[in-house]
Amino acid sequence: MPITGTGWEMHIVRQSEQRRSSDGKRRTVGTYQVFHDGQKQTGLDLSGMVAETRGPGDNSQPGNNRRVEAGRYPLATQDGAKYVTFGYKESESSSARPKPGIELKETDPREEILIHPGIGFLASIGCINLCTSLPDAEEMIGFAHSRRRVIAVIEDMKSFLNSGFPTKNGKKIPKAFVVIEGEPTFP
Repeated sequence: MPITGTGWEMHIVRQSEQRRSSDGKRRTVGTYQVFHDGQKQTGLDLSGMVAETRGPGDNSQPGNNRRVEAGRYPLATQDGAKYVTFGYKESESSSARPKPGIELKETDPREEILIHPGIGFLASIGCINLCTSLPDAEEMIGFAHSRRRVIAVIEDMKSFLNSGFPTKNGKKIPKAFVVIEGEPTFP
């Protein structure tokens, strides 16, 4: 499912599943790239890697510990106890809450599927962690770098959409989408 070239879009292409040798935990890894009206953005942290939980993608029931299905999802500002778009803590400590995040919508019946910072092997039960590089299952996600990437994405979206970006948490973000491609399986 390619991007449409309209509005703010984050394109995620899933590449593979990794399994950690020490405990057998699995994660899905891929790349992300931000686009403005179809134009690739080259700004710092507007491209990189993503980590998600294992596959296959499944939106059929909440709490299934699977990655979200491939597809196109509108975005909203997040209004939760752990993650928010406005009012997150100005701290690089992984224990500081709330942390920055953006919510994917139309994932029914699943909800609270977010783009948020990762830490360690994976910080997700269906959400998407932005990171720099995950060449193998032994590479850990650094929280401070992941947090910086999530904030960069939020700020880029605010700048691009300008007055169209909501001013409160829990609101739909017009003309902003995540497009996810791929359903890799563990070899």
